[in-house]
Amino acid sequence: MASKKLPVVASRSASRPTAIRPSRTSRWRAAVLIAIHLLIAAHIAQWWLTGETMSPLEPSEAMEAGKRGLVNAGLVFFAAMILLTALFGRFFCGWACHLVALQDLCRWLLARVGIRPRPLRSRLLLWVPMVAFVYMFLWPAIYRLWYGDRLAVEHVELTTSDFWATFPGWGVAALTFFVCGFAIVYFLGAKGFCTYACPYGAIFVAVDRLAPGRIRVTDACEGCGHCTAVCSSNVRVHEEVRTWGMITDPGCMKCMDCVSVCPNDALYFGFGAPGIAASTRPGATKPRHRREHTWWEELLLAAFFVLAFVTFRGLYGVVPFLLALGLAAILSYLALLLLRFVYKPNLTLRRMALKRAGKLRPAGFAYLGVMTLVLGLWVHSAGVQAEAFGERRRAATGVEYLRQGIAHVESGDLRAAGAAFERGLAEGTRSPDLLYNAGLVDAMSGEAERAIARFEEALAADPSYLQARENLAGMLCSVGRFREGLEHYRAAVELSPGDATTHFFVARAHLALGEPEPAAEQLRRAVELDPELAEARGLLEQLRQSGY
Repeated sequence: MASKKLPVVASRSASRPTAIRPSRTSRWRAAVLIAIHLLIAAHIAQWWLTGETMSPLEPSEAMEAGKRGLVNAGLVFFAAMILLTALFGRFFCGWACHLVALQDLCRWLLARVGIRPRPLRSRLLLWVPMVAFVYMFLWPAIYRLWYGDRLAVEHVELTTSDFWATFPGWGVAALTFFVCGFAIVYFLGAKGFCTYACPYGAIFVAVDRLAPGRIRVTDACEGCGHCTAVCSSNVRVHEEVRTWGMITDPGCMKCMDCVSVCPNDALYFGFGAPGIAASTRPGATKPRHRREHTWWEELLLAAFFVLAFVTFRGLYGVVPFLLALGLAAILSYLALLLLRFVYKPNLTLRRMALKRAGKLRPAGFAYLGVMTLVLGLWVHSAGVQAEAFGERRRAATGVEYLRQGIAHVESGDLRAAGAAFERGLAEGTRSPDLLYNAGLVDAMSGEAERAIARFEEALAADPSYLQARENLAGMLCSVGRFREGLEHYRAAVELSPGDATTHFFVARAHLALGEPEPAAEQLRRAVELDPELAEARGLLEQLRQSGY
């Protein structure tokens, strides 16, 4: 999306600057991106109306192939785009990605108010998309191979009746679009998410280097720089074509704006040697760019990114992977900018002077105030995540002791089983399963009151725990607390009305309380559910002989 207010660039062939002509392709690309969103809306509408549709054409769906051998429409689509990128170059991002559309819209809106975000140029953060790609798509397959699982197509599901199953809720989706499609452009420049967070772009970048389809140049080029001025992918087009005769930078998304605005029509899309085989043109030297950050600043950026990602990934169980990547990219830049207050005499943020000649400006005070709140939220979120991590670790410890205890029970060593369960309760979480099994060992060891306490605690944690309720009822009856036991047996019947044995136990509790009529009713129900339950049939016959 091009701004109406076009920059002026000096031309080598003219004595005065010439205005950049409007791109003829920007409107076509905007129309295509709008059409893509309309097709997405139609896809969702078709699912709402019919209850079933083609599974989402979303690259993230391809993760299921590595996780469980599932082939879905998302995998087929992603694979097709990778193959096409190997031929035509990285065009999908520029002409079909909804996040690119949002980033372009944000860049266009900022340009309307006179803001031209400067891109962050980091050497280390460039590796984030590839790491994210490996984690999403390759690691699940590697994990399965490590544990001896075979990699094969287990299922083919090209349609679905639960279209939204793998997507976040509308609120989280809207926040993701805002952070990854808008905020990141303001702070990190046009295509900031594509450059420093997008896992899908990582594979497109790698494959683009092999593509014979590229933007190339003729001898009509005069190096005016109009192409670089309009490039929304932060590619130094005039330097690329001067050096290589084509664009080798895989950040190029084939938007074609550079081709459209060239005053000499020197740029064109054509086929030839791929970027990986490019050689410098006669007399050309490779451009040397000034590094924006020192190496220690690069390391700080990477450290801040990791800290932010770990802090916000899965926070409260709602922050998804892509949103966490976008937040981490933004926060790493803001944290480094905050640190620069210490050693930089002059600082700006999007043309706002934060610090001049060592003195804070009003915008600088405002920035420090906002960052105080941001850091407070960051620290609080880190605490929440640390507590959640500790809880997960304790749960894992409890599961391990539970496994050990059950193994001891099966071998008949109740003392060792009890010790394992006790250590699990002390060092891990007091999970319902751990409490229940500890109660069983107490019951088998003759510790009735302690068994009752264990079962009650397990039920307090999970009232629907049927086995715990039945065993609690039985233990209460065994110590003469029949009325309490009966109440728990009745609750067990509500949880499992089709269990004949539970009805039989309810009948026995009624008989212990001297209530033969309700006992007979429960016994009839037990026999109806399981005619082979001999104890129930015998007891029912005795009651019939007594007139019940």
